[in-house]
Amino acid sequence: MPRPIYARTDYDALAHNLRVARRHTSARILAVVKANAYGHGLMKAAEALNAADGFAVLDIQEAIRLREAGYRQTILLLEGYFGKNDLPLLAEYNLAAVIHSPQQLAWLEAAPRGGKLAVWLKVNTGMNRLGLPPGAVAEAMTFLRRHPAVGEVTLMTHFASADEEAGIAAQLERFNALAAPHRVPRSLANSAALLRYPASHADWVRPGIMLYGASPFAGVPASQFGLRPAMSLHSELIAVRELAAGEAVGYGGTFRAHAPMRIGVVACGYADGYPRHAPTGTPVLVDGQRTRTLGRVSMDMLVVDLSTLPDAAVGAPVTMWGDGLPVEEVAAAAGTISYELLCALAPRVPALPQDNRLP
Repeated sequence: MPRPIYARTDYDALAHNLRVARRHTSARILAVVKANAYGHGLMKAAEALNAADGFAVLDIQEAIRLREAGYRQTILLLEGYFGKNDLPLLAEYNLAAVIHSPQQLAWLEAAPRGGKLAVWLKVNTGMNRLGLPPGAVAEAMTFLRRHPAVGEVTLMTHFASADEEAGIAAQLERFNALAAPHRVPRSLANSAALLRYPASHADWVRPGIMLYGASPFAGVPASQFGLRPAMSLHSELIAVRELAAGEAVGYGGTFRAHAPMRIGVVACGYADGYPRHAPTGTPVLVDGQRTRTLGRVSMDMLVVDLSTLPDAAVGAPVTMWGDGLPVEEVAAAAGTISYELLCALAPRVPALPQDNRLP
């Protein structure tokens, strides 16, 4: 028999979460499916999200796969092109590209003349990661509008704190001032801004994490927005043992029993994508009942507390995250974010689709 660990993806949940996004905005929706659709599988996720107005990816090969599969929506390369040799492919497959640097502007000279390359000009309004400085926007817009290879231009930025108390006010004000002289489409809102700041929706919104059923806000469950988790990670107990008072568990003996207790060993570890730094107390479900991890996570195993689960035996089902245990809660306990857990699922973990049909 195969090792008893698998991830299950509910693609109906993806379609449902896209409908939730629709209820929050009248803007066009660019579904972010980078990083293999946040670990959910690019092509199957795209099928579930087919009602989106476009897709956003990082890699040009991902974009080409979507085009060749028949998707006619806008497909945007979020980091644009990485060299002038990419430009003929953008033209051939009708792909849109973010431009965030003077070098990318210069590379446009290699683009086929007479083309209609859709460009999304990224402006740095405070994230200080990618994007042209505000003072360079007017000149870049003039250059793009006159360039024989360029079609529609969209102005975009990215919020640094839409999910935090600081909010978006300063960046939104800066962007709106820069965009005001230019009658072009605009795109600002990520998942957090889509859900919390309607004033930022503009012409295109770019939801990511919310489509996969996780909340972009610390301490606010996804269910509060009507979102459904799309991925769940499952395994089983492969051993059960008794600890005497004073005995330790796992590498380094970081957990020590204060009294006699039952523990279970689960076939899941950091080589499967479970966070190694998850401390004792990270929540987990055994037989549908909540308990906690104990000690350090190993490469292929982790240990759980069975003190309140006297009937749990070898073969009992274990849920690391999913229905009944939001991934963002596990992430918070491990000192990370749900994005990392979803994207870090290891290739060795079999991915099983939910046995339901797409709408």
